[in-house]
Amino acid sequence: MPIALALGGGAALGWSHIGVLQVLEEEGIAVGAIAGTSIGALAALSYASGRLKALEEVAMAFTRRNFLSYFDIRPSGGALIGGARIEALLREHFDDLRLEDLPLPTALVASDLASVGEVRLRQGQAVPAVRASMALPGIFRPVEVEGRWMVDGGCFAVVPLAAARELAPGLPLVAVDLVSDYAGLKEPPRNWRTAMRAAFLMTMTQQIRQAARIDPPDVMIRVPVSHMSPGSFHRAAEFIAIGRATAVEAVPQIRAALLPKN
Repeated sequence: MPIALALGGGAALGWSHIGVLQVLEEEGIAVGAIAGTSIGALAALSYASGRLKALEEVAMAFTRRNFLSYFDIRPSGGALIGGARIEALLREHFDDLRLEDLPLPTALVASDLASVGEVRLRQGQAVPAVRASMALPGIFRPVEVEGRWMVDGGCFAVVPLAAARELAPGLPLVAVDLVSDYAGLKEPPRNWRTAMRAAFLMTMTQQIRQAARIDPPDVMIRVPVSHMSPGSFHRAAEFIAIGRATAVEAVPQIRAALLPKN
């Protein structure tokens, strides 16, 4: 029996998904359906299209020196980054893809500004869908998809449990959470960055806890990376290694979830 897989958001922390997915492949654990939010949407699309290796190469290409070359910083229109370079990078790898043509059921989760709700994108061109799922408000401009303006899916589903369950309700649900290992602060923040990061992680952690209470996954893989900066895109090798180690530890639990229920 395959699993349904939900990949959570977390900006650069999402490079960890590469390591998790590599281990699932190496262990022969089949994925029957996959949903992703934000950077998790990019990982889900890469896996579903058989382009996980390409994503790893993109991730490993980020360095401290070239980091800003991937982001056209252009404060205007309510956003810090224009997004043209990111879109060009996505089109280089996914421009030929439509979500309904992928070999396994895939949902990329975004948030609709007008209806104020979660949107599970399963059809249409892949590039606008993944851009919408990653459009963190204030950082990237909203993305228009089928006449609706959308932003980051993490506004409603940091880990897209319900979306993955909807794709394959009969399969064991395995989720990958990048932020809930956050342990809180034992003393006041040292600076505004620490304070903002703490608020960001507290909000995301609470949302994940609530979603898991409503629709608990069979296995929740909590990758211990929330101590690292969500902007550390140049630390891909570290994130991938942590993702691999965490997934290896979770393999027995996943196999147990695949056993027939008496």
